[in-house]
Amino acid sequence: MTASPVFAGADAAKPIKLVVLGDSLSAGLGLSASDSFPAKLQKALQAKGLLIDLTNAGVSGDTSSGGRDRLDWSVADGTEAVIVELGANDALRGIDPAVTRKALTEIVTRLKARGIAVMLCGMLAPPNYGSDYAVKFNAIYPDLAREFGVPLYPFFLDGVAADPKLNQADGIHPTAAGVDIIVSRLLPTAEAFLRPLRGQ
Repeated sequence: MTASPVFAGADAAKPIKLVVLGDSLSAGLGLSASDSFPAKLQKALQAKGLLIDLTNAGVSGDTSSGGRDRLDWSVADGTEAVIVELGANDALRGIDPAVTRKALTEIVTRLKARGIAVMLCGMLAPPNYGSDYAVKFNAIYPDLAREFGVPLYPFFLDGVAADPKLNQADGIHPTAAGVDIIVSRLLPTAEAFLRPLRGQ
């Protein structure tokens, strides 16, 4: 028996180093650590046979620009993949979509330059800033996914947003049951994103 198959098997069994770079939606504001989106995603991926070494780099209140500014220390050397979940606070505060686009562009550019695979989680603008704002903001994620050739989960809060039963009292942050729905809907995209990293 040669050494090669042994090493190939060992590599396939090595956990994928994954970082979720996000805001309070991934930090798990108001939830126990085990109920946060990254923790539940890790569990769901492992149930599918993908070993994941996951870091929750969610910071409550962070904007896309904030995520960019802390990128180097939030995403350690050796990271293989990053799920970017940023933009909700930009939209809530009515930040100029050009600023959000620039920050997210820099995040993806810098991660790809480090050889790190990137998946984007999209966000939609709330209706209170008007249709012009929404059109500009909502286009950011699909545009960047096309430009950089990265996978996109179109709307992070799909199936959960505006449902009182699935959100905490603030109406913004998902309950544990809400996180379960996010994970179940996003799982196929995350799985398709991560499997190629182990040649699966």
